[in-house]
Amino acid sequence: MPRRLLTAACAAALCVAPRAARAQGITPGGGETESRVLRVCADPNNMPFSNENRDGFENRIAALLARSTHARVQYTWWAQRRGFIRNTLGARSCDVIMGMPTRSDMVRTTRPYYRSTYVFLYRKDRGYHIASLDDAELRKLRIGVHFIGADYGNPPVAQALARRGMAKNVVGYSIYGDYSKPNPPAALVDAVARGDVDVAIIWGPFAGYFAPLEHVPLEIVPVQPETDAGSLRYAFDISVAVRRGDDSLATALQRAMDTNRDAIQRILDRYHVPRAELPIADARAHGGE
Repeated sequence: MPRRLLTAACAAALCVAPRAARAQGITPGGGETESRVLRVCADPNNMPFSNENRDGFENRIAALLARSTHARVQYTWWAQRRGFIRNTLGARSCDVIMGMPTRSDMVRTTRPYYRSTYVFLYRKDRGYHIASLDDAELRKLRIGVHFIGADYGNPPVAQALARRGMAKNVVGYSIYGDYSKPNPPAALVDAVARGDVDVAIIWGPFAGYFAPLEHVPLEIVPVQPETDAGSLRYAFDISVAVRRGDDSLATALQRAMDTNRDAIQRILDRYHVPRAELPIADARAHGGE
């Protein structure tokens, strides 16, 4: 959202009656001075994206957008797994999700603010040179991947490895792990550092954030090419999401993101988020007012 103008001629996206403001997710507070609230849905234990201490880069970006509009952030915390959208946006307990794939059918998204990719992660002292799922070297190695849910749903990389006859090489690590402990997804990065697996194929932001915290240097190499067999993708554009139909809120958020574009990229840099160049078509799609 653009900065709120402290004049009678402020932007229509922000100068709204209380009922309309609530519909947008910019909720006016009580008291002598009006405060605005950006109601964000987030996972309380999902670094580097978010946590209850607001240490994640999505927390930082939410705070940046709120400051840009003279608002404050109010969180609804919910584990980001099956039912997350239904129990947050769907329940109207909050209005904004800071990180969703741009081409998500269940929500209305802004233009993407970054594009990341799955990466190979391995110890530098192993001397590997792996950049492709077709590298012959992979067939000799134990390959760690995240799986999703109790039904062991397979991410794209696991499907791709199975197609190549390497299912027996795969060692699965739950993306949720032991949720009573901090940073469950880091277990896969720990496994690479310890040598429990030889290489991991992991979503880039996890690798970029957790790898520098390990006791040994780790190599991060984007999976190439970005698509496999025409259907499996390893690179994704990431946007801010709102409920379908919340067009005014999406437009206001897009304006704030455009105003703070460089600051957002600096936040991503501080968290070592691996980024690929956004295709022009993707940058303009899905919410590009």
